Amino acid sequence: MSEKLDRKVKTALDETRLLVLGIQVLLGFQFQAFFQTGFPALSSASKMLCAVGLALLTLSLGLLIIASMEHRMVEGGSSSKRLVRATSLYATAGLVPFSLSLGLAAYVVIERHFGWFAGIASGLALILASSFAWLGLELFHRERTPMPDSGGTTPLATKVEQLLTEARVIIPGAQALFGFQFIAMLTAGFDEMPQTAKIVHAVALGLVAVNVILLMTPAALHRLSYGGADSPRFLRTASALVTAAPLFLAAGIAAESYVVLRKITNSELAATYAAASFLILMGFWYALPLIVRWTRHQLKV
Repeated sequence: MSEKLDRKVKTALDETRLLVLGIQVLLGFQFQAFFQTGFPALSSASKMLCAVGLALLTLSLGLLIIASMEHRMVEGGSSSKRLVRATSLYATAGLVPFSLSLGLAAYVVIERHFGWFAGIASGLALILASSFAWLGLELFHRERTPMPDSGGTTPLATKVEQLLTEARVIIPGAQALFGFQFIAMLTAGFDEMPQTAKIVHAVALGLVAVNVILLMTPAALHRLSYGGADSPRFLRTASALVTAAPLFLAAGIAAESYVVLRKITNSELAATYAAASFLILMGFWYALPLIVRWTRHQLKV
């Protein structure tokens, strides 16, 4: 396998991790906003925009993690030209809802203090600026470079390195949610919630905790059990852990979405949204990679 192609895959994963780190801050805000003392004073439109912003960030996070899941489930940890192209596609698609959610968050906080006109102007300015910086500017710097040769096999050391990088790609989304979950339980807004919502929150906390534990296990296992050495056995075990972890993150995000949406809507609508978000994330992270793998297998037959 070409070292240049391996490097391209590693770089693509690192860049995706940076994008997810950017989402981390805003995702934490979107969840925490529902429990802040100033939230009840927001207009109905602003409250609804908080819910829309949360949905957009969930969509963005879902799109950005697809590449890591395809690397595990489709490529088996090997580098490929298809994966590089797919990572670029998912990153581009994920930045669109991220940009929109950034503008919505700006409108909510600015409108509360300075009025709707300032809120709209600030929100649009952020959407336009981020869209140009993340999507438009690239049109002026696009260069067509040949894709490196994909012949051969990916070395074990490279597979291990990329696996550990993938764990770091997924974990920021869980970190943002995990921190919020602990803080929320100490707020007055949480005390006012019905007991059912509190129980769902506790379950969601447990699900995200499992996700964080699973994603941190490969690094600990690699260091403590294998002394940092590369091993096929470690690769298989760690790959299974990284592949299973997003299942708990998807369930945790869905459950927590139900909890926060109960602040602005009835339980039926909140439950419907939670179920839909879980199914969408499962589709992105598991169904889509399996479909791609099946399609590639059919083409080879």
